[in-house]
Amino acid sequence: MFTNITSSTHNYLRVITYVNTRLSSLQFSLCKDILTYKDILLIFFFTNNNTFFIINIYLDFLQSVLKYLKDTGVDIPNVITMTGDFNIRDNFWDLMYLQHSTHSDLLIDITDSLSLGLLYSTNLIPTRYSDYDQSPNSIINLMFLRYGLKELDNHTIYSEWRLLLDHASLTITILIEEQHIHNGKYSIAKDSTEEKSFIKDIIKNISTINTSNLSDIKSLENIIDSFSIAIKRAWKKKSKIINILRHLKSWWDTSCNRDLEIYRLTRSLADWKQFKKTVKYTKCLFFDQKYQTR
Repeated sequence: MFTNITSSTHNYLRVITYVNTRLSSLQFSLCKDILTYKDILLIFFFTNNNTFFIINIYLDFLQSVLKYLKDTGVDIPNVITMTGDFNIRDNFWDLMYLQHSTHSDLLIDITDSLSLGLLYSTNLIPTRYSDYDQSPNSIINLMFLRYGLKELDNHTIYSEWRLLLDHASLTITILIEEQHIHNGKYSIAKDSTEEKSFIKDIIKNISTINTSNLSDIKSLENIIDSFSIAIKRAWKKKSKIINILRHLKSWWDTSCNRDLEIYRLTRSLADWKQFKKTVKYTKCLFFDQKYQTR
């Protein structure tokens, strides 16, 4: 959970961002030195050696956040999305509302400067539901997304999820393509017969290198390339493919492999707990035997 907690009692909490623990590898963090306004949360994360930002804001009826963003004029690169309760009614995103607000022009200018475009929902229903019969429901919760992400060009409003709240949930689905990850590599066991044979082949290739005609850089490069090819051939001939495991440790055994494969197939919580239980038991058994032999 990320929030701007202040000591002032009148600055009560209005913006909170939750990040699922399954995304912890992306190292989500709260950025406090770029935008310092109490109703703005600037979250950043890392992926593919790049930093990306998420902005979560709340606009009061005075539009204080918009005024702050306009005055600061901060240029934030790689903003993925900006979302929140904007408290602006406009026919630009609410077709049932026939008026236009000047605040929406400022909002669009700010989001455009951040390379963000307005997302339209797949179901045009209200996002805020009034507690009074005289006051109409409205669309004031919005999502803006980085330009160019065509596969994420809309979101869905779930009014049935709001329960006793007056605001509905806005969701967007991010499709993640399945990728094949190579989990094997060529290896030669230390002190093995294959290692001795590999070294013998390398020494033989070194002894056959003819350096009598090294008259220029080109001839030197040709010798280096030939030797490199010889090493690759010898390595591929003497080595064998082994599986790369996350827990490539001396205590890891076949039971760990078995339960890990079962979990990968089912993705069930029960099988994950069984795998962790097997790992714990295997490690304890291994190190207990180590201590007994000392």
